Amino acid sequence: MPKQIITSKSAPTTGFTEASKPPPIVQAIRFGNMLFVSGQGPLDPETKTVVQGGIEEQTRRTLQNLQSVLEAAGATFANVVNMRVILRDTSDFPKFNEVFREILDGEKVTRTCVGGTPHRTGVNVEIDCVAMFD
Repeated sequence: MPKQIITSKSAPTTGFTEASKPPPIVQAIRFGNMLFVSGQGPLDPETKTVVQGGIEEQTRRTLQNLQSVLEAAGATFANVVNMRVILRDTSDFPKFNEVFREILDGEKVTRTCVGGTPHRTGVNVEIDCVAMFD
């Protein structure tokens, strides 16, 4: 069974890779009934710059980018079974969780949230996920 590469113009690709060197990653891969979405961050899809504002704005943009990739694969947050979240500052968790709850609008997922240092300056949240299809 071949891997199917999924891309969305409504979400940034890598944004930090030199244009002359294609990145070794893709936004998502569908393999059978599973979809693996690469980590998304708070980058504007057009400018590939970090959105302005605090953790709330960054979380909202990150989840919008994730949603765009899911939609490109024919999925929604209802298909997501697992999310992994990296927060630069774990004291942001309550504000992050408020926006997470708002955007997911009642959908339930398993989730791991850890503190870490995303590789791009100014990025305070990164989220990846795994989704399933019937």
